[in-house]
Amino acid sequence: MKGPILTIVVPCYNEEEVLLETTKQLSAVLTNLIDDVLVSRESKILFVDDGSKDRTWDLIEKEMAENPFVKGLKLARNVGHQNALLAGLETAAAKSDCVVSIDADLQDDIGVIRTFVEKYWDGFDVVYGVRDKRETDTFFKRTTALGFYRLMNKIGIHLVPNHADFRLMSKRALEELFKYKETNLFLRGLVPLVGFKSTKVFYDRKERLAGESKYPLKKMLAFAFDGITSFSITPIRFVTFLGFLAVIISAAAGGYALFQELTGHTESGWTSIIISIWFVGGLQLLAVGIIGEYIGKIYREVKRRPRYAIEVDAFSNHGQSEQQPGILMSTVGK
Repeated sequence: MKGPILTIVVPCYNEEEVLLETTKQLSAVLTNLIDDVLVSRESKILFVDDGSKDRTWDLIEKEMAENPFVKGLKLARNVGHQNALLAGLETAAAKSDCVVSIDADLQDDIGVIRTFVEKYWDGFDVVYGVRDKRETDTFFKRTTALGFYRLMNKIGIHLVPNHADFRLMSKRALEELFKYKETNLFLRGLVPLVGFKSTKVFYDRKERLAGESKYPLKKMLAFAFDGITSFSITPIRFVTFLGFLAVIISAAAGGYALFQELTGHTESGWTSIIISIWFVGGLQLLAVGIIGEYIGKIYREVKRRPRYAIEVDAFSNHGQSEQQPGILMSTVGK
């Protein structure tokens, strides 16, 4: 029985310190899967260079020349992790029966890729890699991550807790995912919307092999806020609630002031005035900011700009690295 063609998609941004070791370990995984007839001999590793400023692409080209498993996709500029991952998924889906996505830093346990493939053989279209524990994280990161998942669930966004972008998707699941056209990508929220039969595989995450995390606190907070505003209008409704609450408080304060006036107990003072002005002004700024965030997303969506541009595609061209200046590749208009 011929196994499915598997492509392992690895988005890379300035990963020269880990790339060679990542290639070595993923190649060993593919070799074992092929030997056990779990996947086809046509299976590949697709590295997506997201506009790296170091020697990442040079190393990818070197590995392509020496390792038959390795293929490369070079984006014309840095477009961010989610868009780079999507570029790899769209490119790989054309010649694959299933695709595994994994980061290049070797923190995810590549050993469970075998379990992913076994679950695929069992009929699952989506297999989520879920962290069993978060002991490698700081207390702050563990606490904020737990709070994030709870908040997302409360506002109606059903994510897979402790799951990042380490997953397997079948060809038909990917084809459904590509029908979602939004520019503001949050794949962790989109994949569960695809449906199809899914399951989870638990694993322990490792320390990063080398280099620095590409998701410092600032980016993590921006990513979380982007996910919330991309999938829910609850923040706007919360602003509406605050507006009603401010009106009620103002009415109560006005009633109290009127009572004081009628009973002759009024006193001049500025504290209450300043507090009320600051309170209402703060609510207005908060409301304008949140609404502006949604308007900004609408602005980006209606432009329908391509999500990424491919400079070199050594996967679709059967290993030939051809320059493609000016060719934009995206799901827009497909």
